[in-house]
Amino acid sequence: MTHPIITDLANRYTAKKYDSSKSVPQTDLDVIYEAMRLSASSINSQPWKFIVIETDAAKQRMHDTFANKFQFNQPHIKSASHIILFAHNPSYTREDYAKVVDKGIEDGRTKPEEREQAFGGFAFVSLNTDDQGNNAAWTKSQTYLALGNTLHVLARLGIDSTTMEGVDSELIGEIFKDELGGFVCEVALAIGYHHTDEDYNANLPKSRLSPAAVMTVI
Repeated sequence: MTHPIITDLANRYTAKKYDSSKSVPQTDLDVIYEAMRLSASSINSQPWKFIVIETDAAKQRMHDTFANKFQFNQPHIKSASHIILFAHNPSYTREDYAKVVDKGIEDGRTKPEEREQAFGGFAFVSLNTDDQGNNAAWTKSQTYLALGNTLHVLARLGIDSTTMEGVDSELIGEIFKDELGGFVCEVALAIGYHHTDEDYNANLPKSRLSPAAVMTVI
């Protein structure tokens, strides 16, 4: 199949070694950040926070979060151009959704007199919230929508990436407590440009299950 979208996805892969001398230009970063902001989420909840690690000082802090485990991902922190923490709100409330509703009014999506009706969608949050007010499984799922969207945008821009679920969420929560503000990070994304000579995964053939194995059209 020949199509730009398919080409993007066929060329995308998980980088295993980055060239620390190369940085993503600001013009591309602007596109990436806006694409992240525009990502889809259930009831437009946007229960996420994106922490971009760019400076050497911030990278050292992230490097320190690998003190106890997942050291195989630690080299990416200082060699990649940027690290993005994809964090989710573990206790998304009606007050959180009110920010979305009010922004919808500001943007002209919702009429001011229909503000209360706009909260109808929050019923879906309630269905995914336990007796302690925890809905982390639901909000984390929304955050993965943003992650997937970001991966395709990076592929279109010719920027390499490494999704890292191998991160210490607890230690990240401690070291980046002020930035996270109660949000939880269980997945991070390294972005940059692979090392031409040392990234063994760069030239391996793409491998996916066949269409018949994963898709049923009825």
